[in-house]
Amino acid sequence: MLEISNISKTFFPGTVNERKALVDLSLSLNEGDFVTVIGSNGAGKSTLLNAVSGRYTVDSGTIEIDGQRMNRLKEFQRAKYIGRVFQDPMAGTAPNLTIEQNLSLALRRGKPRGLGLALSAKQRSRFREELAALELGLENRLPAKVGLLSGGQRQALSLLMAGFTHPRILLLDEHTAALDPQRAELVTNLTERIVSQGGLTTLMVTHNMEQALQLGNRLIMMHEGRIVFQASEEEKGKLTVPLLLAEFAKIKGAMLDDRALLA
Repeated sequence: MLEISNISKTFFPGTVNERKALVDLSLSLNEGDFVTVIGSNGAGKSTLLNAVSGRYTVDSGTIEIDGQRMNRLKEFQRAKYIGRVFQDPMAGTAPNLTIEQNLSLALRRGKPRGLGLALSAKQRSRFREELAALELGLENRLPAKVGLLSGGQRQALSLLMAGFTHPRILLLDEHTAALDPQRAELVTNLTERIVSQGGLTTLMVTHNMEQALQLGNRLIMMHEGRIVFQASEEEKGKLTVPLLLAEFAKIKGAMLDDRALLA
């Protein structure tokens, strides 16, 4: 479903600020794979997601989604293939539009616009049903503006919207990092349910190693723009946080605690 072949990305090439964010990186995801991505700051995790989404153009290599070459497509052209949830709860929704208007836009992602009704009774009924599953009471607040919701509610809504049309690829970029522990747990559990029920192929960046172990069937660790460690489903089931820290220590050449890894 996702085939990344030998991609590289360098920022500010030829200057004193040159930084190699991705270096000859390859990664393949089969349909239904849920891969969690860990690594320290600057490892290239978010750059990888931005390259897949089209926000950044890679310098070399290829990206294919469901057999379609993405390299020449702009970010908005890739939208029909990709759903994405960002770290900032405010980034995935339109605050001045209502809940039902946001959901209506998500439902039409990648589709041609017409002059028909923007929202039908059937769609509104579906929205209520989908929102009720969040257990946040949002199904009773369809006319409310999204800007009035809490960060956790907006992130849950963003996640629902991202998976609404069963995208070929779901990208999650530290989507629980800005939430308090209770809301983070809610969104984590919601992530597991939406991905599982939809059979979504997912690439998730996280700094939370327990979350990385809890979610998904595969795990990769990045460092300096490269994948330096991979765990299959069987291997991932045997991993623990101390074992992950030990693997990272091999790369860094020194023993680290989780605080050092996440700093």
